[in-house]
Amino acid sequence: MGYRVGVAGASGYAGGELLRLVSGHPDLDLIAVTAHGSAGHRVQDVHPQLRSLAGLTFAELSPAALDGADLVFLALPHGASGRFAAQLPAGQKIVDLGADHRLADAAAYRRYYGPEHPGAWTYGLPELPGARRAVAASARVANTGCYAVATILALAPLIAAGIAGPDDVVVVAASGTSGAGRSPKINLLASEVLGDLSGYRVGCHQHVPEIKQATGATSLSMTPVLAPMPRGILAAVTARPVRTTTAADVRAVLAAAYEGERFVHVLPDGQQPRTAATAGSNSAHLQGTVDVDSGRIIVTCAIDNLGKGAAGQALQNANLMLGLSETAGLAIDGIAP
Repeated sequence: MGYRVGVAGASGYAGGELLRLVSGHPDLDLIAVTAHGSAGHRVQDVHPQLRSLAGLTFAELSPAALDGADLVFLALPHGASGRFAAQLPAGQKIVDLGADHRLADAAAYRRYYGPEHPGAWTYGLPELPGARRAVAASARVANTGCYAVATILALAPLIAAGIAGPDDVVVVAASGTSGAGRSPKINLLASEVLGDLSGYRVGCHQHVPEIKQATGATSLSMTPVLAPMPRGILAAVTARPVRTTTAADVRAVLAAAYEGERFVHVLPDGQQPRTAATAGSNSAHLQGTVDVDSGRIIVTCAIDNLGKGAAGQALQNANLMLGLSETAGLAIDGIAP
């Protein structure tokens, strides 16, 4: 018998990916799956890919449904997890995949999310300095946002090493449609998305304060782009150097920051990250260079938005919180093509 876990909000894309990862984990036992609109339906009817869980049925979301779980994953809509988490026992470990507990600044939360700030939890990106120990010591962890993972991994080492300034950061990032959730929307129909690229939440994306909080950036412009693919994020992060900097300098900073990290990979010189190469994995692929015309530093990062950007990252945090091997149940290899 392993640790008992429950997944609240398991009918969505991130919830389904969590179920897939937990079902293959050597040290976790899935004891509860809940949903709202899908309560009473079989898991196989909502996630037909999950044959190992075909006999399970979604329960209605309630604290009682998750009673007995050592750890609960909350894959609930933004604004819902804070209220629900307050109803769970204080001793029950929680990883929240939503945004409710990521921001320490209540004013920033009100500006981007809503009026009531539920309070900050330990921020769950283990590759940040000191974060691994903090996550392992915490009972409540806020999972990172998907765009935020790709951007923070690219940017944080540059600012920390003093080669990039914090006050002139520009991010252009493309995401697959699963990042918008599973609720039916006209703009996400295949006829609307295929053969098309479109910006959204330009100039006001909710991951901006999270990225600034984690990296020390003071000014950041972000342009998210909806791409005609189901999953994946490719972020291009540019920053102004504070001194004369070469591509080799940028790569050396990234390599030093992530030396020994299992899931963050600085690619060989000349090889650019591809979203397909990270699909189905908990890996992030990075490449750094310097623009020959502007002199700006450019770091590109590819992740699976449902993997390192959501469910994989959540499981990585859960492993640390439960004292398990951080890599248990997680793949570094993608599944392309």
